[in-house]
Amino acid sequence: MPKWLKDAIFYEIYPQSFYDSNGDGIGDIQGIIQKLDYVKQLGCNAIWLNPVYDSPFKDAGYDVRNYKKVAARYGTNEDLCELIKTVHKKKMRIILDLVPGHTSDTHPWFKQARQAKENKFSNRYIFTKSVWDAPQEYRLMCGLCERDGNYMVNFFSSQPALNYGFADVKYPDWQLPTDHPDCKATVNALKDIMKFWLDMGADGFRVDMADSLVKNDNTKEATAAIWADIRNMLDEEYPDAALVSEWCNPPVAINKGGFHCDFYLDHIGNGYNSLFRGGSWGDKAFFNKNGEGNIRSFTDEFLSYYEAAKGNGYISLITCNHDTPRLTEYLDEEAIKIAYATIFTLPSVPFLYYGDEIGMRYLKGLTSVEGSYSRTGSRSPMQWCKGKNFGFSESDTTYIPVDSDEKAPTVENQRRKKGSIYKVVKDIIKIRKKHPEFSADGEFEILYAEENSFPFVYKRGKYVVLVNPLDRLADVKFEYEIKSELYRIGEYIQSWEKMTLSPQSFAIIEI
Repeated sequence: MPKWLKDAIFYEIYPQSFYDSNGDGIGDIQGIIQKLDYVKQLGCNAIWLNPVYDSPFKDAGYDVRNYKKVAARYGTNEDLCELIKTVHKKKMRIILDLVPGHTSDTHPWFKQARQAKENKFSNRYIFTKSVWDAPQEYRLMCGLCERDGNYMVNFFSSQPALNYGFADVKYPDWQLPTDHPDCKATVNALKDIMKFWLDMGADGFRVDMADSLVKNDNTKEATAAIWADIRNMLDEEYPDAALVSEWCNPPVAINKGGFHCDFYLDHIGNGYNSLFRGGSWGDKAFFNKNGEGNIRSFTDEFLSYYEAAKGNGYISLITCNHDTPRLTEYLDEEAIKIAYATIFTLPSVPFLYYGDEIGMRYLKGLTSVEGSYSRTGSRSPMQWCKGKNFGFSESDTTYIPVDSDEKAPTVENQRRKKGSIYKVVKDIIKIRKKHPEFSADGEFEILYAEENSFPFVYKRGKYVVLVNPLDRLADVKFEYEIKSELYRIGEYIQSWEKMTLSPQSFAIIEI
């Protein structure tokens, strides 16, 4: 287990939207280098960089054409190496995005695989036996290749699925078992890609759709076995490299797959969703001030994950990411402050999405750009300061439109504003870094989390955290003697053996 992970606080950078250094309207690697001090001053000590690989950008770079080449619009391989070295000079870490389940249909492997003549890449992807063979249970693209067969896709039609085999072979004339030499060759090709960037200095990978490798794998154990093998490779050759999964199943991803961290993702109806986006418009979210949320929807699931992963890896809580609406779509500013303060004080390796620290809005109604569709509104350019394109770019046009509201939050105005989201995030990160009790492996105990009741109270070592998202007072039995106050939003009063929290409040108390 990489020792640096337990104290890691990640900042997710969506490269095309962060900072444009050359005036073409698209963010780039040199722009990221110029803004590294900002990330460090915020308190983050690690970066997750979304894909910067060569791509036709049918899915914003998650359709890779060349895993070992940086896309020209972002710069060069030398630029990425410079970024990695600069990050390390600033005593930070950086993990790259790894897309193992599929490639672009313009990848050289696929160009070979789709040919009628059999070659060494014919089984690198999943093709049915003939063009007339198209079982309905699979997502197949039909009649598009010279080869007599249809190919399976993971997501968009331009993203053919790589062939890691089938856990349950239903059609033996075209489905291969996971131990087939050609399926093993796909795993080896993935290892080769990982080694390429690890040798360049990358500190690990966040793995996109980590559970998508093996098909007909209901238990996901066959997929986990591949990752466990990759983890063994890392332990032997790159023991300080981190492996973070987009899976949302820590018992499998961490305990069986060997991932160091697993994202707790926003899935409809799960615990994470109930915190921030419960109901049609967030009206049933725990952090919504209307008080219709249920903290047990979160704690019951989170605790089961936490206990399962404890000692083997960490859960990763996110403020948002490039695939989900920003919290400003559902919660008011005070609720967001309390939500972020909670995320950074729970036992996890947290990830802060660019712009969340200043309360950037989810922009509704934008036309899809590069396959973003409804996600486009969470991928708009970073808002640095007042002025043209909010300081993101000097271009007359940006690849995604900037927020049209002149009063939109910026780093500049949030830094000056008393009690801003930015200041809360920075303060809480500072507390987390200063006090080891709040690290990913610090002690954790829930003191009060009752169904349809408030507040939410938990203990991290000698500190008690009290969370009241309601727009009214909330009481809780509190028998501890307060030694000091570490942090608070709003007010609280202790009387007899009771603690009363003011509306939309948060507190960290030493006992």
